[in-house]
Amino acid sequence: MSEWSFTLLVDQPLTAEQADAFDHCDALADGSVSYTLGPERPGDHARVPDASALRELSCDIDAPTLLDAVAQVARDLRLIPGLRAIGVRYDDTVTLEEAAQRCGRELSRWRKEFTGFPAPEPGVGGTEFYSWRKITEWLARIGEDVPETPPDLLVADRALRLADALEGTDVPPGTLRSLGLPAT
Repeated sequence: MSEWSFTLLVDQPLTAEQADAFDHCDALADGSVSYTLGPERPGDHARVPDASALRELSCDIDAPTLLDAVAQVARDLRLIPGLRAIGVRYDDTVTLEEAAQRCGRELSRWRKEFTGFPAPEPGVGGTEFYSWRKITEWLARIGEDVPETPPDLLVADRALRLADALEGTDVPPGTLRSLGLPAT
């Protein structure tokens, strides 16, 4: 099993009540999913330096695949009243190990064998971080076909966005089936 790191997008900033439920939910209590709690009054959210961060959950999940990891967190979030996942994304900044996981290649060895591997991003000591975009561009230059966005991430994001769009709508079952979707 691998650990998958991603950012899950939620439909709203967590309220204090939802944060309390989140913190006491057994399925989310292991610390693998974290949130940023905004001001108590929703009207003050616009004053937060990065208000979009209030609708993001940082996830580090053990699962067989990225798709399984996203599905697990999306399912567990449904345990928090009024909160649901609406999308998922990867951050551009990665460790070499995360980049290797995304592309399925041993990059630490390749970095030494091939010239032109991207340098770590400027930072403050400790762990070296790289730009995923720069790594995929480098891989393309050496003839490796690696999509900038992995298929599992595309499927998960599109499925969550579709589920969000269908939330509360009344689409006839026949229409859903015609679109290749299960009629529920």
